[in-house]
Amino acid sequence: MAFEEQLRDILPVELPHRETLVHLGTLHLELIEETNRFMNLTRITQPREAAIKHVLDSVLPWRLFAGARNVLDAGTGAGFPGIPLAAILPETKFVLSESVQKKARFVETAAQKLGMGNVAVLPVRAEDVLKSERFEIVTGRALAPLNKALPLFAPALKRGARVLLYKGPDLEEEISAAAAEARKRGIRITVVERYELPEKYGQRSIVELVG
Repeated sequence: MAFEEQLRDILPVELPHRETLVHLGTLHLELIEETNRFMNLTRITQPREAAIKHVLDSVLPWRLFAGARNVLDAGTGAGFPGIPLAAILPETKFVLSESVQKKARFVETAAQKLGMGNVAVLPVRAEDVLKSERFEIVTGRALAPLNKALPLFAPALKRGARVLLYKGPDLEEEISAAAAEARKRGIRITVVERYELPEKYGQRSIVELVG
């Protein structure tokens, strides 16, 4: 009940399919807590912190994803932001890639237990998925810094994908460090959304790579 109470308390009332996310988000966090006893999925396990840093953070920029036919969540880890976004955007197909095999198996099992028909999990690196599949949007949380992400996602940009990356408080330093690589590839780095997590958990930004 602890996760459910926290999600009910912190999720915005205007969120689409909010009740679905409360239910599925609770089950997802419970599965993470259970699995974390024998496999390190995340250091964040306290109910309030997990609800804010995992679920709320994943869905606050949901409007950027609304209406997309398909989304690739690159390096999904324990399933973020892909699973929460898929819960509130049931018409969008989400492909969650994770190259760490045991994490990929966990996310695949979780998606099956949650009954999420719009989620597929691939146990491979995102750049390998992008070699054979096209996506309207490519996203990722806690990925490589921008100077390393640019070469990974440049091919997807050339094929028309929007690349939207979740970034934390060190964003300006990342943008500076990636400036030369961005110029070389003709890519613009644009901040399209900023938001504050509650209870002083910090500022987040969504960065779009534009080719």
